[in-house]
Amino acid sequence: MRSRTIGTLAAAVALVMVPAFAGAQGVQAEGWEHRLDFGGDVNDVLSFDTMGTGVHVTTEGAGFAIFWQPASMAEGDFTISASFTQMEPSPHPNAYGLFLGGDDLAGDGQRYTYFMLRQGGMFLIKQRMGGELPTLVDWTAHDAVHDLDDRGSSMNKLTVEASGDTVRFLVNDTEVATQPRSAVDTDGITGLRVTHLLNMHIDDLMLSPSM
Repeated sequence: MRSRTIGTLAAAVALVMVPAFAGAQGVQAEGWEHRLDFGGDVNDVLSFDTMGTGVHVTTEGAGFAIFWQPASMAEGDFTISASFTQMEPSPHPNAYGLFLGGDDLAGDGQRYTYFMLRQGGMFLIKQRMGGELPTLVDWTAHDAVHDLDDRGSSMNKLTVEASGDTVRFLVNDTEVATQPRSAVDTDGITGLRVTHLLNMHIDDLMLSPSM
C-alpha cells in the first residue's frame, strides 16, 4: 500500500474515528481470516473491517485475536510493517502489533512470533507454540514507543526485518531489539494481533513482502 506521512494519516484517521466496543459485528474485511485466543462467537467480541486503505478493529472483553490473509507469506530475507493508531485510551494497558512465522493457525499446533506494543510506551516479543507462550523480550519501556498523547491517542509504526541470521524489531524506524533467527519463528504467514478493550486503526500494511 502507498506510504503516507504521519500527518496525512492522522488526518484520515480522525475522519473515521468510531466509539470503541459499539456494535461488535465480527470480521467483515474481505479476504481476512481470524482466530480468537479463547474461542467463542467472534460477532460478540470484536469488529474488524476495511476502512480507507487499512483496517479498523474494536475489541471487547474476550476479543483477543489474530488476523491474517492466507497469501501474506514471508520467508528468507524480508521486511513486514504496519502503522497502528490507538484511537482512545484502554481501561488498562492492552497490546497490539504484528505476528510472523505463522503456521497451523487454525489448528492445535498453531505457532507464530508476535511483536506488540501497549500504552505506557512498552514493547514485547513472544512466541506461541500450541499452548505454550515463551517470552523472548518481556515488557520493556523504550523512548521510541509513542505513548498516548493529550487527546488519548497514539500512532506507532512497527517493523520486523529478517536478514541472514538476525531479526530486527523496530518501532517508528528505531531498533528496539534484535534476536537470532534461530530463536524466532520467521518463515510463514504474517498478520496482525490485537488484544481486548481496544479501538485501533491499522494502515500502511506491508505484510506480503516479495520473495
